[in-house]
Amino acid sequence: MDNIDWSNLSFCYIKTDCNVRCNYRNGKWGELETHTSEEINLHMAATGLHYGQQAFEGLKAFKGKDGKIRIFRVVDNARRMHESAEGILMAQVPEELFIEAVIKAIKLNERFVPPYESGASLYIRPVLFGSGPRIGVAPAEEYLFIVFVMPVGPYFKAGFKPTNMLIARKYDRAAPHGTGNMKVGGNYAAGMRAGEEAHKNGYSAVLFLDSKEKKYIDECGPANFFGIKNNTYVTPQSTSILPSITNKSLIQLAEDMGMKTERRPIPLEELDTFEEAGACGTAAVISPIAKIDDLEVGKEYVFSKNGEPGPISLKLYNKLRAIQYGDEPDTHGWVTILE
Repeated sequence: MDNIDWSNLSFCYIKTDCNVRCNYRNGKWGELETHTSEEINLHMAATGLHYGQQAFEGLKAFKGKDGKIRIFRVVDNARRMHESAEGILMAQVPEELFIEAVIKAIKLNERFVPPYESGASLYIRPVLFGSGPRIGVAPAEEYLFIVFVMPVGPYFKAGFKPTNMLIARKYDRAAPHGTGNMKVGGNYAAGMRAGEEAHKNGYSAVLFLDSKEKKYIDECGPANFFGIKNNTYVTPQSTSILPSITNKSLIQLAEDMGMKTERRPIPLEELDTFEEAGACGTAAVISPIAKIDDLEVGKEYVFSKNGEPGPISLKLYNKLRAIQYGDEPDTHGWVTILE
């Protein structure tokens, strides 16, 4: 604890005091257990290892100026994991159990919640996977649910600064009727090669196009895409895009600011018309985009020439962060305050 530099945290794993676990066996969930070990004892034929029966969530807790800890939209994360589990035939974690486990994990590791002045937060990672053995392709009969936490800084090294992204035409993150709308590990594995190639060439992330026609904007690797034009917040609509809770929050805040909002297919050529663009998600909140390169056709789309985020992106970012830290009223009931 003494050697944590709160103001210079990166987005990486840090060991904390303990994690919370719960087993699903014989058709029911057991009691929450507290573990100090980072290791798990797993059957070598577990479906989570062999057949991708695995889902996870990411959410954050923030310490306010008043010293209180606030969890942002935990109910939405519980419901999204429920939907992911339903999609790949896993035992679904009840909403109450999910929230209880998250709160317990935070309280047991309260000393790792970064102080208000640092601008950092406590990242919470619930994960669910098939722990029971199967050799034939079928759902497991046993599942393990774990919640662990760690203090984190910004997901992208630049923080809230515009970065460059690369369009990945030769890779698909998810199929239109596959698992793209679920938060499962396979989607992230499918995007890793494209992401690493982008990083090696100096880009912060990949912008995927739709898998069917390569005509429409899909996702920014680990985040949703949005564009701003004519006082309108525009974000893609697709069956292969993860329903981002941060994106949903930004849509609401944009409407609160008097903006129009549109969730619809975005043709690639429409990128030329956006005044601002960004990627959004729990980890990054908003990562403004400076430019997007489409190297295969020799085209670039520029959104920031001075290295600074656009005014609307900045306003949305500050507004969301203020609600998360308790600096502004939570008018939409998004925040759970720990007592």
